[in-house]
Amino acid sequence: MEYSTVTDPGAAGRELNQLAPIYEAVFAEPPYLEGPRDVAEFLERYQREHKTAGFRLVLARDADGLAGFAYGLPLASGTGWWSGFLTASLSEEFTREDGRRTFVVMELAVLAERRGRGVGRALHAALLDGITGAERITLAVRPEAPASAWYERIGYEVVGLTRPWDGAPVYRCMIKQHHALPAPAEPVPSPSLS
Repeated sequence: MEYSTVTDPGAAGRELNQLAPIYEAVFAEPPYLEGPRDVAEFLERYQREHKTAGFRLVLARDADGLAGFAYGLPLASGTGWWSGFLTASLSEEFTREDGRRTFVVMELAVLAERRGRGVGRALHAALLDGITGAERITLAVRPEAPASAWYERIGYEVVGLTRPWDGAPVYRCMIKQHHALPAPAEPVPSPSLS
């Protein structure tokens, strides 16, 4: 399996035609049972998200083609990510975002016939590798999905249950600390020697 990371918005945009069939196949499975409308919403969302500063896409390919992908981005200061909680009351300090503090894993999808070989774990690791400035990683997963228990096994903790938009199913919001390198400092101008 070969893994590649894409951070350039133009290159990430060109990958959408490859991602769509993977998304469609994976999320048509139970418990998601997503259909054409859900795929269209994914395509529309991706068109916006891949242009966000700090966006990262990781692709897993083997001899048969694309086996899976993962992508994520930093939460913006005005994010609604921490809204809609059903089982938790979050402090203002916890929900404070600055565009770098929290990186969100938006999607991680591996084709059924390629699972059980460490592809998901490798995608996740590659997605987080090289992120600078993030203190923590978050994601939302359906509680009844096998991925929910998998995320706990790799160190995520449950923040609470959330319904992120009207009519949405209930998701488990999860978080884990990230021990990344600090963000590069702004260059300090050299004093003029005149």
